[in-house]
Amino acid sequence: MMNYTFKKGLFLLVAGVIAASCAEYNVTDDFTAEPDPAFTEPYKDLAPVKTYIDHGRYANMTVGATLKVTDFNKQELAHAAAITNFDNLAFGTTLMSGAIVNKKGVMNFLDMKELLDHVEEIGGEVFGSPIAANAYQADDWLATLTAPIEVPVDFVEGKSVDFSTMTAFDGTIEKGKASIVSYDGQNVLRINTTSNVRIIEGFDVDPLATYTTTFWAKAEKTATFTVTFCGNQIEGTGSKGRWTFPAGKWTKIVVEGKAAEGVTDGYLRIENALSCEIYISKVEVGCFPDNHRPQTPDELRDTISFALNAWCNGLMEINEGRIHSFDLIDEAIDTKAELENGMYDLKHSTEKIFWQDVLGSENYGPAVSKAASEAFTRHGGSNDKLRFFISESGLENPKKMESLIYWMGVWDKNGAKIDGINAKLNLTFSEDGARQEANRASLDALLKSLAATGKLIRLSNFDIKYQDATGASVTAEKITPEQRQLLADFYGYVIRSYMATIPADKQAGICKGNLADTTDPVGLWAVDNKSKDWVRTATYKAFCDALSGKNEK
Repeated sequence: MMNYTFKKGLFLLVAGVIAASCAEYNVTDDFTAEPDPAFTEPYKDLAPVKTYIDHGRYANMTVGATLKVTDFNKQELAHAAAITNFDNLAFGTTLMSGAIVNKKGVMNFLDMKELLDHVEEIGGEVFGSPIAANAYQADDWLATLTAPIEVPVDFVEGKSVDFSTMTAFDGTIEKGKASIVSYDGQNVLRINTTSNVRIIEGFDVDPLATYTTTFWAKAEKTATFTVTFCGNQIEGTGSKGRWTFPAGKWTKIVVEGKAAEGVTDGYLRIENALSCEIYISKVEVGCFPDNHRPQTPDELRDTISFALNAWCNGLMEINEGRIHSFDLIDEAIDTKAELENGMYDLKHSTEKIFWQDVLGSENYGPAVSKAASEAFTRHGGSNDKLRFFISESGLENPKKMESLIYWMGVWDKNGAKIDGINAKLNLTFSEDGARQEANRASLDALLKSLAATGKLIRLSNFDIKYQDATGASVTAEKITPEQRQLLADFYGYVIRSYMATIPADKQAGICKGNLADTTDPVGLWAVDNKSKDWVRTATYKAFCDALSGKNEK
């Protein structure tokens, strides 16, 4: 067999290797990956990773890869590595509602349709992204749908001041002069030039209400002035937002505005900075109360149920039964909140709309399961193939694992379809012997707990970081070949432990988090600094050996 480096450019032929072998290697149900893989040392005897699984012993075992939709649809380097070496593909947050549904509820499935059409063409498989979660949801859409409802409201009369009944002004003069004088046959309030006067005040303010202040004014010249209502300057139609009225006649002036944030004492102030006095006879203020009301609990449930069904229907309509394994719910458990029975509660929020907050914690799983199942079958899916997983991280914490089992039991009892657990791994290899032994023990305990559930078990986020004996991270750039081998050995240990501990009929596979190294040495491939080609690492060989049963536990 040959070893391969995924090249950014053309397929390279090496003397002594026949082209037919490369073509055979690179064909998946009549599809040829582009760019073609070329071969190089040091692992030239290795075939595609997925070909090493002994399906006679492990009928359900698969290896998967995680990619972004855009990277896959480019059909370049990551795409070629993924479809050649892995049984199935996962696309993480890029197929969740937050990436697909906009504020108005418009769903953009163009990228998803492109990838599903292509995967169907080449005979591949996709593992479905979480259908419901707390993060990466269509938050703007849910906020729009659950916003308060507009209702008709009546104008509420408020305070009135009639200056014709006064002989002295007892209001607030912030600057300049103002007084009650006899003018045009009646007593009125006169505001001098360059004076700031509150012409009405002393009423409580509803921060959500829209207030209307009406006053009647006259001036000997065309008057220009500024108006401030409860801390907010209210713009008029004149120059620089000022207010005006013509000379020589009584004019009705209507000002509408809301109070500034934090202002509770109501007032309307006139700032008369120009060259004429203003006379005011009467002021009235009232408000239109906030014309919105919160949705009732029943209305919220109807709204969120509509959103859930609309999302599931759109998703499954594009899917057309092609993806048949999904994460149903993702990251539901809150380790900072406990129930009375000692189990961890589900996550809740006062800032965003969480499905479970409206549907109810005990109905969360059943509601999502029902909506997704019905949409799946409605759009061509075969129900006997449909599999739903609950995905969760941190399950090496025994109490979190116990709490997940509790909530799955609640949801099962209430009619949810829950076939398996997708355990998100967070693994580290340590050069410190005691720490590494603890790492292994934690993994083994997790696998035993998962096996005991009797559910299908999938491991995802399968990336292992490397720490030296002091606990410092070792980067992909700095890792030595000897360290890389130690890391690869731990990858092999995890795979073998999974296949030995999880019953063969419950094995739903392992999904790699990153194909190539990031800043951490997590890849089956390293990235060549100069050419940017992908070069197989010892981890690639560790996968092949472990999946084939070599060096079994």
